[in-house]
Amino acid sequence: MPSRVSDAIKPHRHVLDFTSLKELPESHAWSSLDSPSSNNPPTAADSSVSESVPVIDLDDPKAQELVGRACKTWGAFQVKNHGIETSLLDRIESTGKSLFSLPTHQKLKAARAVDGVSGYGVARISSFFSKLMWSEGFTILGSPVEHARQLWPHDYNHFWYVYTYVPPILMHVQYDKEMHKLAGRLMGLMLGSLGIAQEDVDWAGPNKEGAAAIQLNSYPACPDPDRAMGLAAHTDSTLLTILYQNNTSGLQVLRDASGWVTVPPVPGALVVNIGDLLHILSNGSYPSVLHRAVVNRTQQRLSVAYLYGPPSNVKISPLSKLLDPTHPPLYRPVTWTEYLGAKAKHFNEALSSVRLCIARTGLVN
Repeated sequence: MPSRVSDAIKPHRHVLDFTSLKELPESHAWSSLDSPSSNNPPTAADSSVSESVPVIDLDDPKAQELVGRACKTWGAFQVKNHGIETSLLDRIESTGKSLFSLPTHQKLKAARAVDGVSGYGVARISSFFSKLMWSEGFTILGSPVEHARQLWPHDYNHFWYVYTYVPPILMHVQYDKEMHKLAGRLMGLMLGSLGIAQEDVDWAGPNKEGAAAIQLNSYPACPDPDRAMGLAAHTDSTLLTILYQNNTSGLQVLRDASGWVTVPPVPGALVVNIGDLLHILSNGSYPSVLHRAVVNRTQQRLSVAYLYGPPSNVKISPLSKLLDPTHPPLYRPVTWTEYLGAKAKHFNEALSSVRLCIARTGLVN
């Protein structure tokens, strides 16, 4: 992930000991006055929607067509037969539970630095809102071993083993490797559905180098979930995000015709959502989906997001094969580093900030 991501990360504020709270603090109590309407806490109407994002079997001969349709109509979908072993996902979940169950003072030993990327803290988007979110997170960029030493000074090899399956000396992260392969496979399907061969995008593919980070999130049981927000509505700055969620519902995506739609956990499935950079790459054909996380009164929800993007030096712009006189480029070229700077400044309006305007004399910035 580009180093400029640190520009989009604000210092962690008001990290709570969630287990000790019997009432929702005012600092975490959301209302329609605290945020845009899209961020209002969930109501009964939100949970009444019966439809949900498509679940796609990647072994289906029509997988490419199904993926393309889901990208265009939803901006998100779930995948089965994705090739990630259940045992690896179970270990990731177990590690997340162990990490977030540590005492707060211990977790803060691995707190994200003010200008840092990796480590423990509150949601990165917290600074854009007047109220805080009922969640905590841990970001892994590169090797997690130094933070593991801070969290488990006497048993850090347990944490390291979960992520590597190999001795620490090999310095290789198995989870990242497997997710990278899956992200490349998904990119192939997404591009193929647009009529783009992977060789037409020389940096994309399962064997190509991309940039990525792993984000573990915990949404503890909340005493007043109707007034709390786990993670406020946002789009991702990525090409795509692959999310593992445990068996507790909480993820919701915004669908124009239906409002907020819950993405229920499906055993063995992973959630995939389109990020801003793929929206640009597809010249707007694939919408970058607005999504959020709500909380539960009795159960903790855990999720692990794999944030996949292009190499830091690659300029992302609408693919030339998608352009013609009636379909001009809608966005100017931008690297992930540059776009993260725009995201840090404009948040959910970042796409608009790099959009090209149509004028009578032609395209202008």
